[in-house]
Amino acid sequence: MRAPKLVQVMKAKSTAMSEELIADIRASGKCKDLLLKVPESEQRQYALEIYRDLTQWLANETDAVVEERYRMLGARRSRQGVPLSEMFWAVSMAHDHLWEYMEQECLHEEPVEFLGGVILLRSLNRFFQRVLYFALTGYEIASNDQSAALSYVANKRSA
Repeated sequence: MRAPKLVQVMKAKSTAMSEELIADIRASGKCKDLLLKVPESEQRQYALEIYRDLTQWLANETDAVVEERYRMLGARRSRQGVPLSEMFWAVSMAHDHLWEYMEQECLHEEPVEFLGGVILLRSLNRFFQRVLYFALTGYEIASNDQSAALSYVANKRSA
């Protein structure tokens, strides 16, 4: 499968894909705090956006498409008190869900398409690795800001 075909399929079915992703995250039992601390509307928005961002990223594969958004997401989840492991799990589930979707809907191509499919799969992996990297750096920045603020408050109290 080639990237343009995947993009077309994802654009046509992004709402259904995102709803299935939310259901998978809820059923996993590994994102309890995320589900409690992140409003449902924000969960739905994120599920739609990650696949939209993927389609944009496939067009040019530059980090600019994901860097700011996912650093901000990581920082936001940190401020919301979502455990880092749960944020990581949710992104991993989005990746896994896409793989499952592609297996069901898209990977029944002719053998001639094999190389294009391999290149696409490599690109998909790189996208999700970048999402996680930038989300984790945002999380770390927010955590460091919190640590610095707590240290400042502790120093003020002892002075």
